[in-house]
Amino acid sequence: HVQLVESGGGSVQAGESLKLTCVPSGYTSSSYAMGWFRQPPGSEREGVATIDSDGSTTYADSVKGRFTISRDNANNTLWLEMSSLKEDDCATYYCAAEASSPLLTALLALGIPSPGAFTNWGQGTQVTVS
Repeated sequence: HVQLVESGGGSVQAGESLKLTCVPSGYTSSSYAMGWFRQPPGSEREGVATIDSDGSTTYADSVKGRFTISRDNANNTLWLEMSSLKEDDCATYYCAAEASSPLLTALLALGIPSPGAFTNWGQGTQVTVS
């Protein structure tokens, strides 16, 4: 049973930084692609960043240069470092994981896939920027 637990959200001022953490359990993370998605109030869930099992990454244009996704397979941990936060970054942030496959790798190579490409989700952590 795959479980994903996010932490690190909070309230910050514009321009400040936050680091989100996702700790998965129930599977070997090295064989999974992982990602961060966010859902602003009243809006649909959108992709922020993904990292494939080989470490290759993709970012949404809105966060390129400000956010960094990384993973430590040895410690089964995923991070999202967010800097220069803006009010537009306000959202609930979700960690997602999906077993690696040639199809998923191909999708990730084209950019961040839709949330439907991932079947395992955390409960989310709130980020507020004012």
